Amino acid sequence: MIYFLIGILVSGGLWWISRSGPKLKRREWRLVSGGLALGAFSASAYEAMRGGWSPAIILFLLGLWLASTTRASAAPVEPPVASSLDDTEARKLLGVGPEAGRREILEAYARLIKLAHPDKGGTHGLAAQINAARDRLLRKASQVS
Repeated sequence: MIYFLIGILVSGGLWWISRSGPKLKRREWRLVSGGLALGAFSASAYEAMRGGWSPAIILFLLGLWLASTTRASAAPVEPPVASSLDDTEARKLLGVGPEAGRREILEAYARLIKLAHPDKGGTHGLAAQINAARDRLLRKASQVS
């Protein structure tokens, strides 16, 4: 009976936290929820071994609910890349001056993309903006030559 009451209190507390109060970030919620799910599954197994099937079933269902909230939701939507970067914004993004040549643009691009590439911890949006800035400045540099 005590596990049933604890389950109800934990469920109510989690519901209350999710509806009001300071919001947990998605990563923090996933960690808390995952830990509570493991605890609920462990308590369910313990109760089942002791012969308390009603609390075991309730704790198991609570664990399933908590485990379902730990699953990653859809990936966050990246902001659309501004396809109309002007020359000033592109130069500012790459950190090159107005008289920068092809070589200097490519060196600045290589330096930045190493840091901003999604495989290295950057975001797809930033990498796409760096690519767009490089393409714009290289097109401009080839027209000048």
